[in-house]
Amino acid sequence: MESANELLTILPLIIIGVAGLFVMMLDAFTGSARLAYVSAILFSAAALAVAVSDLFGPMGESFHGLITYGGTAAFGMVLVMMGTLFSVILSRDYLEKTGRHIAEVYSMILFAAFGMLLLVASNNLITLFLGIETMSISLYVLAGLVKNEKKSVEAALKYFLLGAFATGFLLYGIALLYGASGSTFLLDIAATEEKGMIYWAGVGLLLVGFFFKISAVPFHMWTPDVYQGAPTTITAFMATASKSAAFVAFILVLSRALPDARAEWSDVIWLFALLTMVIGNILALVQDNVKRMLAYSSIAHAGYIMIGLAAGTAAAYSAVLFYLFAYTLMNIGAFGIVAYYEWHKGYDFTDIHNYSGLGFQQPFIGVLMSIFLFSMVGIPPFAGFIGKYRVFAAAVDEGLISLVVIGVLASAASVYYYLRVLVHMYMKENENGITLTRPGTLYSAVLLLLAALTIYFGINPGILTDLLGSFKDVTY
Repeated sequence: MESANELLTILPLIIIGVAGLFVMMLDAFTGSARLAYVSAILFSAAALAVAVSDLFGPMGESFHGLITYGGTAAFGMVLVMMGTLFSVILSRDYLEKTGRHIAEVYSMILFAAFGMLLLVASNNLITLFLGIETMSISLYVLAGLVKNEKKSVEAALKYFLLGAFATGFLLYGIALLYGASGSTFLLDIAATEEKGMIYWAGVGLLLVGFFFKISAVPFHMWTPDVYQGAPTTITAFMATASKSAAFVAFILVLSRALPDARAEWSDVIWLFALLTMVIGNILALVQDNVKRMLAYSSIAHAGYIMIGLAAGTAAAYSAVLFYLFAYTLMNIGAFGIVAYYEWHKGYDFTDIHNYSGLGFQQPFIGVLMSIFLFSMVGIPPFAGFIGKYRVFAAAVDEGLISLVVIGVLASAASVYYYLRVLVHMYMKENENGITLTRPGTLYSAVLLLLAALTIYFGINPGILTDLLGSFKDVTY
C-alpha cells in the first residue's frame, strides 16, 4: 500500500514516461504524425491536471527521500506541463506548413518533459543529474530536427558540445560535494559541518552547471544560435519548460542544500544577475532577427529572475515562481506568433523588416503579439509587470537596492527592442505584398488563452500569490 502511495507522488512522471513510450511505439507501427500529436496532447493534459491537483495536496518526500512532492515541486511540474502542452498544440500547424511534421517530434518532447519533471522533483543530486541529462539529450535531438538545414545542425552541435562541457562541471561538483558531506541528499549536504576547499569547489562547480542551464552570462553562448536554428515551436518549449525546470531545481538546491552558505552564494548570484541583465539587454538591442532578439531577451529575463535567487528568502522564491509562470505564458505566446508568421513561405519572417504592415492584415494576431510584448517589457496590467515587481520588491526587502536599480534600468532599455517589433507591424508599410492566411481554430484558441491568462494574472494576481505563499518547503 505504501508503494502505491509513493507512486501517486510521481504520477505526472509516470503519465509522461508512458506517453513517450506509447507515442514512440505508435509511430513505429502506424507512422501517423497526427495520431502521435493527439496522443501527446491527451497525455500532457492529463499530467497537467494531476500536477495542478498536487498543488493543493500535502508536501513531503518519497522513495527514501529521493523525491520531493507538493509545494514548489508540484508548481514546477505545472510550469513544465504548461510549456509542454501549449508547445505541442502549437507544433502541428507550424510543422505541417513548414514540411517538418514527423511523429518523433512528440515522443522527444515527452521524453524531455519527463526529464524536466524529474528535475523539479529531485531531492538528491543523483536524481537531479538524471533529470538534467534526460532533458538535455532530448533537447539536443529536437534542436537538430531539420537535418537538411545548416542552422539546425549547427544549433544541435553547439548545444551538444557546450551542454556536455557544462555537464562535466555539474557532475564534478556533485562528486566534490559528496566527498565533503558523505551524501548526495540535499538536506545532508546542508548539515555538513566542515566546509573546506572541497565543499566550496563543489558548490562553485554546481553553480556553473545551473548557470549554463538557465542561460546566465557568460554561459549563454549557446542560447541565440540554438533558439534561432531550432524549429520555432520547439524553441518555445526550450525557452519556457526547460528554463522553468532549471530554476525550480535551482531554488530547491539553494534552499535545501546550501541555506547556511547563503552569504557566499548570494554575492556570486548578485554578480551574475547583473551581467546577465545588462549584457542580455545590450545584445538584444542590436538584433534584426526576431528569434535571436527573443533569445537575448530570455537571457535578460534570467537575470531578473536571478535577482530573486540572490535575495534568497521564502518571499523571493515565491516571487521567482510567479515570474516563471508569467514568463511561460508570454514567451510561448510570442514564439507561437513568430511561428505563425514563419510558416508563410517565400519570406524570412525571422527578419524584423518583413513584419512591416502585418499588424493590420491579421488584427487578431497583431493585438495578441502586442499583449505578449507589453508583458515582457513589464507594463501593467499584464502578468510580466507583477512578476518583475514582486521579484524587485523581495530583493529591496533584503537590501539589494543597487541590483534592483540596475534591473529597473535594464528593463527600461528593453522597451526599445520589444516595441520595435510593434513599430514595424503598425507604423511601416507592407512592401512585400504578402497576404497572411488565417491561423487554425485550435492555434488561435491557444494564443488567445495565453493572452487572456497574461491579462488575468496581471489584474488579479492574488489567487496565485496566495497559493505560492502557502508553500513551506523552501527555507531560509
